[in-house]
Amino acid sequence: MKQFYYLWISLRPKQWLKNLIIFAGILFALKLSNLPLFINTVYAFLLFCAVTSCIYLINDLKDMQNDKLHSSKKLRPLASGALSPIIAKLFVIVALPFSLFFSYQLNVNFCYLVVAYIIIMLGYTFGLKKIVILDAFIIAAGYVIRAVAGVEVIGVVFTPWFLVCAFLLALFIVFCKRRNEILVLGENAVIHRLVFQEYNLQYLDQLISVVTAAIILTYSLYTLSSETVQKFNTSNLIYTVPFVIFGLFRYLYLVYKKDEGGSAENLMLSDIPLIGAMFGWLFAVIVILYWR
Repeated sequence: MKQFYYLWISLRPKQWLKNLIIFAGILFALKLSNLPLFINTVYAFLLFCAVTSCIYLINDLKDMQNDKLHSSKKLRPLASGALSPIIAKLFVIVALPFSLFFSYQLNVNFCYLVVAYIIIMLGYTFGLKKIVILDAFIIAAGYVIRAVAGVEVIGVVFTPWFLVCAFLLALFIVFCKRRNEILVLGENAVIHRLVFQEYNLQYLDQLISVVTAAIILTYSLYTLSSETVQKFNTSNLIYTVPFVIFGLFRYLYLVYKKDEGGSAENLMLSDIPLIGAMFGWLFAVIVILYWR
């Protein structure tokens, strides 16, 4: 029974928060009240949760030895020896094919995106994560694929603004995580992740600054673009920009003042002001788009 408990921990259910971006498609397509499409989106979310958990297991299996040298990752079930590698491998062998099968049954294009996600994440796990900048771009691409998958599963057309915002936000999270890892690991950073020999705090600070400004600018332009105003018949989305700015600044405060940022999902579940900014943004979007 303990093996199942440790397997559940290794699936990293907290990380499933990242898959919530799938719901952005139905939200901005003004189809949130369409029950069949909403159910399809829920199915897509659950399938991506299964796939991402399999990828995490594969990554943990490959990095077990390096994780033992990490201050916190050494406590992971596989790295600590609490979870048998055989159990983890059996889960992947069973869960991954089933996820692909049900993805195909749900929507063919959605299945193609799931396959693309698996391929690039496996590429990341088995070598591409050693290439500076590309490592961050691959993780960000994973967010974009999730976002596009949420659009494809309900059969609507997506706007490029949507993808750019998702990509930039993902880069922001990745660079903040990289900074925290280097800060925490210190001289052992390169031992844990080879690509860290190409990064340093000053360089990451510049990247974070650039991406932060790009997010604010891109999202603000999106809310005021003629395409957006015409689609939603309102320019009031501009009033959601303060929530985005506050959320970013609060995240930066946690990264630079509290030396956090190594786990975005933990911050999104524990920091009250950040949670308030996220729910405030969501409430404002729903009111503006649905209750006009």
